[in-house]
Amino acid sequence: MSSRETTAADLLPARILNEFVYCPRLFYYEHVEGLFLHNADTLRGADSHRRVDHGTGAMPAARKKQQVSASDARSASPAEETESETIHSRSVMLGSETLGVVAKLDLVEITLESPADADRAPVATEVRPVEYKSGAPRNTLDDGGPALWDTDRMQLGIQIMLLRENGYICNEGIVYYRATRQRVRYTLLQEDESWIRQTITAARTCAAGSIPEPLDHSPKCPRCSLVPICLPDETHFLRRSVDEEVTPQPQQLSIPGMLPEEPQPDKDESSDRFALDDPIWHTLGDLRPPRPAAPGESGIRRLITPDIDTKALYINTPGASLSRKGETLIVKEKGTTLAEIRIKDLHHLAIFGPASLSTALVQTLCERGVPISFFSMGGWYHGQARGHGLTNVFTRIEQFRHAADPEQALPLARLFVYGKIRNQRTLLMRNHIEPPPVTLRALKHAASAALAANSHATLLGIEGAAAAYYFRNFSGMLKGASDDDSLPMPDVSPEHDNRGIQGRFTFDFTRRNRRPPRDPVNALLSLAYSLLARDCTIAATAVGFDPYVGFFHQPRFGRPALALDIMEEFRPLIADSVVITTINNRMLTPDDFVRAGQAVNLSIPARKRFLQAYEKRMSDTITHPVFDYKVSYRRA
Repeated sequence: MSSRETTAADLLPARILNEFVYCPRLFYYEHVEGLFLHNADTLRGADSHRRVDHGTGAMPAARKKQQVSASDARSASPAEETESETIHSRSVMLGSETLGVVAKLDLVEITLESPADADRAPVATEVRPVEYKSGAPRNTLDDGGPALWDTDRMQLGIQIMLLRENGYICNEGIVYYRATRQRVRYTLLQEDESWIRQTITAARTCAAGSIPEPLDHSPKCPRCSLVPICLPDETHFLRRSVDEEVTPQPQQLSIPGMLPEEPQPDKDESSDRFALDDPIWHTLGDLRPPRPAAPGESGIRRLITPDIDTKALYINTPGASLSRKGETLIVKEKGTTLAEIRIKDLHHLAIFGPASLSTALVQTLCERGVPISFFSMGGWYHGQARGHGLTNVFTRIEQFRHAADPEQALPLARLFVYGKIRNQRTLLMRNHIEPPPVTLRALKHAASAALAANSHATLLGIEGAAAAYYFRNFSGMLKGASDDDSLPMPDVSPEHDNRGIQGRFTFDFTRRNRRPPRDPVNALLSLAYSLLARDCTIAATAVGFDPYVGFFHQPRFGRPALALDIMEEFRPLIADSVVITTINNRMLTPDDFVRAGQAVNLSIPARKRFLQAYEKRMSDTITHPVFDYKVSYRRA
């Protein structure tokens, strides 16, 4: 990864250097990529700092180092003798370009010299920084007495050095540990000062390079707030386990449509060339991607925290107005309050159709990292608004480099398509009233062929052919299709204006159509895919990727290619599954659909039920196929 230049003017916060001593990878996440998550420890620490954070940070002037002559000392009268007192200053900000660091000191104990002459201002003769920690000190090996942790030694040592840089006399510092109610004193030695300077240099080098490796089975990891992002054991396990190619090499294949010397057709032509039920596909065998060791043999600690209990808010009322009042989001329609939701309980806001949002609300949601998605009334995903997101551009540079290199992009694209086809086959086997053997065999062949595709065009053809087999049998998974009490759909010929007609429809499904969807099942599929594309766009952005640069879907204006890549294998598991569930469980009926021109859409009350079903599916838990712990679909 490319490096970046740093200068002495880029002051590193002392708190961040504390994190570097604890774990360089944690430092990188917080300082370079701007990531931070709260856990019980960080919330407890933030709460304990409320008092000191409200200080003014005012400090008296330091006593100037000046020589006093013997005659001046002898001529000083007793009336000019000084008096000393100790005062406290909270939330003191200090920085030094020489050290290249900045720090916010919790509290400074100041020994103040007050001259008898009222015209002379008091000066600080000696200062001591006091740092508050919610934990307990460590015990030394020698006498068992309390001692500072290395992280606290770094932070307090920097504070002492900063006070000295700013002209104050500082001989020691104090850390107050709330868990044991102990004050532990610390004297900065010469070797400690050298260690601090070396650590500052090492931290700058780390920030200019690539992300460090995670700690290996360290006892620090379970208490770290960023362990759900870092995934230390999972990262080490995968890097140790997979030393082979991501997908098999295709040169052994001699199947029509997959020969390297053949001209590459477009997607539609390529799809027609693949007769996936042809016996010749048996020569492929049952190809599978390389996998790590069995889940039970992984030895991975289950460090993942539970899913956060925040929710997505969907605004389904045309003309609704949203505003902020304190820490509450207010939803109104024509002056009537429809709902009040605490902002801290939200992880996403979705707007369907016309609605107005106050500037204060948008700013607050951006600051809290809550994305706002915008949809048409028919469910077409327009885009999103969010805060700055990640600050590390080098992740995106690596993404662009991999996407531009076919040798690196194609293996990833194969896995996306392979996962999608395997999940389509699984869904048919579980939900079809009589799974057709020919289709199941064809999809099995297609999954193997996807892993062995020798070009992007070939992979597109395999994916298209598999989708044709899948949707040809999709109606067999719908129990509500061909109901006897269903009435014909309204005439949609050009001479009939059917806008706004709410007639009886059926759940019959013959083929996939979109833009616009022209029957109820396709309307549900389009809405589900829009929601899934939204969630995948948010997920890609959240971890630092550009959602518009993909590996299977090629870049095109306005298309979130990477989000579409990510959602491929989740289409059957989430989107298609929600459609099947809402129809088969009678959550939706033909009366819930309306026609606008040639488009068929859900009514507003029915869309609310569909959104609830979608969110429930995203919260369902599954067993991770490699790591063997439970995660939700949203987390996966």
